[in-house]
Amino acid sequence: VEAVHLIAEGKAPCIPQPKEGATYEGIQKKENAEISWDQPAASLHNWIRGHDKVPGAWATIDGQVVTFYGSSLLDASVPAGQELAIKGASRPGLVTKNGLVVFGNDGKMVLVRNLQFEDGRMIPASKYFSADETTALELTEEEKKIAEDIR
Repeated sequence: VEAVHLIAEGKAPCIPQPKEGATYEGIQKKENAEISWDQPAASLHNWIRGHDKVPGAWATIDGQVVTFYGSSLLDASVPAGQELAIKGASRPGLVTKNGLVVFGNDGKMVLVRNLQFEDGRMIPASKYFSADETTALELTEEEKKIAEDIR
């Protein structure tokens, strides 16, 4: 009660906090979220999920930082897929129809569903090799007429 009265009267002591050690930056920083591949699949999964969404667990693929999102442990036989070299990984990942399969040092697998590139573009991991392909939009004659009318 006394403190409330001092504040109301404008007489409460004001002790400025020191600037040393003060920060508004998050404890988690992107540079600390790089994936260390020399660990079991369960640890890889926990690392990726623990950094999902911010700051995002990442690895270097084809010379660029790629962030991994949406992992789950995969308890099945090794699926068919296209190999993808990941810097630091002892075994290449596999781009499958369900996502990117990565391997722990115990031989078990983790499935990653989404990847984000340095430019901010996010894709389903299963589309990694087709991410740069573009398809042309083909309009019917009626749609071409409408497009011309709009112009």
